[in-house]
Amino acid sequence: MKILALECAAKAASAAILIDGKCAAECFTANGRTHSETLLPLVNAALTAAGLACQEMDAFAVAAGPGSFTGVRIGIAAVKGMALPLGKPCAGVSSLECAACNMLGRRGLVLPLMDARCSQVYTALFRVDGDHLERLLPDSALTISELAQLLAPYDEPIYCVGDGAGLLTGTPFIHPPEHLRLPRAFAVAQCAYRSQNYVSAGELLPVYLRVPQAERVLGAGKSVASQ
Repeated sequence: MKILALECAAKAASAAILIDGKCAAECFTANGRTHSETLLPLVNAALTAAGLACQEMDAFAVAAGPGSFTGVRIGIAAVKGMALPLGKPCAGVSSLECAACNMLGRRGLVLPLMDARCSQVYTALFRVDGDHLERLLPDSALTISELAQLLAPYDEPIYCVGDGAGLLTGTPFIHPPEHLRLPRAFAVAQCAYRSQNYVSAGELLPVYLRVPQAERVLGAGKSVASQ
């Protein structure tokens, strides 16, 4: 099975191709340019490196959130644009689970973190044991104090991953090297391949966890106008 996967829910962007569970190509960038500029060139580069065409893909996968509202929308739109004309299935994967996958091969707790702004983080909690990843807490938008309360029962070292990993410091947090902290499209493809949880392109939806800022501002304006 050939899967083309995208990850641009966070600061970095990447595209990967998985063939029967193994990585055939992956292209990654964290150069600060917008995902609308970098994503499709990454897709083309990954396809060229794998010696394949988009039409040869059996399925498409994308980090569907949580994360940057703009980044999530760009990734979803790109996958829909490729999958819909071909009638191919799609998989939306948790961006936090993808970041946690960087710790596969180790043992312990994994805490993916993304800065959600407004004094919150997007986070979840997993336990990794070799090639097995077990979810302990759901994807959530929490304040640091709320997260600390949820972590209180876990008295063991915790790997912090994701582009918000630096928000937590000191004991018991372990910070892997940067290349192991950022989510990657290869992990998106792996999650889709393992779960086999596919939908049609029309059914693929983003996962925001919070109302986008533009909608919050609009809602606040309506509330003021109604007073």
